[in-house]
Amino acid sequence: MTAVEARPEVLGGTELAQVDALWRAANYLSAGQIHLMANPLLREPLRPEHVKPRLLGHWGTSPGLNFVYAHLNRAILAHDLNAMLVTGPGHGGPALLANTWLEGSYTEAWPEVTRDAAGMAELFRQFSFPGGVPSHVAPQVPGSIHEGGELGYSLAHAFGAAFDNPGLLVACVVGDGEAETGPLATSWHANKFLDPARDGAVLPILHLNGYKIANPTVLSRIAPAELDALLRGYGYEPLYVEGSDPEPMHQAMAAALDAAVATLAERRGVWPMIVLRSPKGWTGPSVVDGKPVEGTWRSHQVPLAEVRHNAGHRKQLEEWLLSYRPAELFDESGRPVADVTAMIPVGDRRMGANPHANGGVLLRPLPLPDTAAHAVPVPSPGATVAEPTRVLGRFLRDVFALNADRANFRLFGPDETASNRLDAVYDVTAKEWQAAVEPVDEHLARDGRVLEVLSEHLCQGWLEGYLLSGRHGLFSCYEAFVHIVDSMVNQHIKWLRVHRQIPWRRPVASLNYLLTSHVWRQDHNGFSHQDPGFVDHVANKSAEVVRVYFPPDTNTLLEVAAHCLLSRDYVNVVVAGKNDTPNWLDAEQAALHCSRGVSIWDWASTHTDREPDVVLACAGDAPTLEVMAAAKILRQELPSLAVRVVNVVDLMRLQPESEHPHGLSDREFDALFTPDRPVIFAYHGYPWLIHRLAYRRTNHAGMHVRGYTEHGTTTTPFDMLVLNHLDRFQLVIDVLDRVSGLAATAGVLRQRMTEAQGRHRRYIRAHGEDLPEIRHWTWEG
Repeated sequence: MTAVEARPEVLGGTELAQVDALWRAANYLSAGQIHLMANPLLREPLRPEHVKPRLLGHWGTSPGLNFVYAHLNRAILAHDLNAMLVTGPGHGGPALLANTWLEGSYTEAWPEVTRDAAGMAELFRQFSFPGGVPSHVAPQVPGSIHEGGELGYSLAHAFGAAFDNPGLLVACVVGDGEAETGPLATSWHANKFLDPARDGAVLPILHLNGYKIANPTVLSRIAPAELDALLRGYGYEPLYVEGSDPEPMHQAMAAALDAAVATLAERRGVWPMIVLRSPKGWTGPSVVDGKPVEGTWRSHQVPLAEVRHNAGHRKQLEEWLLSYRPAELFDESGRPVADVTAMIPVGDRRMGANPHANGGVLLRPLPLPDTAAHAVPVPSPGATVAEPTRVLGRFLRDVFALNADRANFRLFGPDETASNRLDAVYDVTAKEWQAAVEPVDEHLARDGRVLEVLSEHLCQGWLEGYLLSGRHGLFSCYEAFVHIVDSMVNQHIKWLRVHRQIPWRRPVASLNYLLTSHVWRQDHNGFSHQDPGFVDHVANKSAEVVRVYFPPDTNTLLEVAAHCLLSRDYVNVVVAGKNDTPNWLDAEQAALHCSRGVSIWDWASTHTDREPDVVLACAGDAPTLEVMAAAKILRQELPSLAVRVVNVVDLMRLQPESEHPHGLSDREFDALFTPDRPVIFAYHGYPWLIHRLAYRRTNHAGMHVRGYTEHGTTTTPFDMLVLNHLDRFQLVIDVLDRVSGLAATAGVLRQRMTEAQGRHRRYIRAHGEDLPEIRHWTWEG
């Protein structure tokens, strides 16, 4: 193990006093935020009315975070670093609020919270208070790209911010509780993907304070040699800073940071990290009501819970706060004194003011190729076929080429770029890889711009960090397994929702998902790979952030992709297939259809001069094909039936305009779907989502939705549709059952449809593939 010796020459007497003063000031402000709503400088005896009625927040991690922040400030000044901080224990919000207030970046962001006694009172009052600020390192905190409300993602976010940012140091505090999560455990591998010549550096600081909410942490209790072997096995050179006596701890931390910065400056791909072992609730009350608190799990949140009504607790709080000697730290006006601010950088070198933590400030436009230049020819609807994602891969190849000098676009995915047929990107770039390369390997390079690792968590975290620090990207994933990041996208949507309401937070590039290898074409796998429910999860979230698209063919996929890559502050989910799909719309038609989001395909409809007898609606490439096939059968067998075909590419158009910015008005909805005619809706995913989105519509009772109903296996593509009652024959049956008068007059046609389903089942069991009439079907409108 590499224990950092406390060398007196690292910090001279003045520097030591100044870094300690900064730390004490931040500790004072952190404790004050949790407890006080008045009398911020304790210039009068503490009374019950000075104390908040509800004490909320997390003290336990805050002094350790303040210690790290103070020493990073000192290192920035000593080495002229461009540094930002990602705070894994984001529940330590008081610490980051305290430090940004001390450095002035908080007041610049929120001028009403002035850097004096009145501002300190407001800083205290607003914390975890109605109408105030949250208890975590939320978007309201300058310098933050990571709230940390849900543990596990800090290190992935830090590496994401470091990619393509040479000269940037991203320090990342990893809590020892967070270190027990799966995403964090995987994130240690991220150093195998960071190019020391082109990317920035990440400095993990593993904070071992020993406890979670009520239990000890694993890494704090295993043998030191085992911990050291673990971290070295991950490819890090740990530096250990351990203790509780402030003076030697200051010296050791300064030495550790100096050593880490010197190693990183060599840019050899050797990755130092710091293991900081300090007591939980450090410098707080040692004992409360006869029970140990400092250095135990009892300090996790509020060590003194009854301050307002318990005089003993109130006296103990007063003594605790005064132990930081606030009179030495703040002048008569409540401003931090010179010894406190001496270790604070200025301008953009302050971590709370670093522009990389407000990525929209640095965001440059993303030049895109012309979608029309990549469009596939469509002489007539359905006359040609293409693999939509393969064509998109060529479009993305040109995105990489156009932005090569800017180095501000990346493609992320869990080992699926080639599988998802985006491999044209390898014409101009490769997969970034810093580990060993074997002769059989393909498309690996130290400077590649595609990031593949078999962890959806890591892909998501990298992309979030990359976007929030001012770049662009796309996450390509198998549809079924993107569920792994359900909780992560939930947190990102929450972040964006708040971020959009903060005037000084500049818009960032949207988080874009391409979900492919989808439920209807899992030919090599089966039931385990069949789940279209990520869209349901996302549709529950903030309407101002969420967008969902189902392009029905190749040219609409190109238009949707271009739109999403140019958008800001959204989470865009695009679901598209990778197998041969009929091309329905040429480039101009695709652009118009996508701008509308939903439209009538009059060329596929019949008797368009009168009100339809039935509406066949569809969303998704496979449902669109089945609707077209059903429409063709109806056209041939019931030529007098007026059929309207409606295709939905923007799913949120189905919601009322009062519930989603893309929602149709009731008048627009009725004009498409009619107020009273049966609607047979073929949908890519779970059918109940369509009912939920449209339940307020006039004709909701007339809507019958077919979709995926959890019937799956390894079978033929068409059999998947039959198993889930989404096939063309079933859609025709649904029309016959729901259009008035047809049930009695079209019995023979209904019987032929059921016979066709039976013939299909017999054929695939005998031949192992779909019927020729299915495989070779074409639209002949």
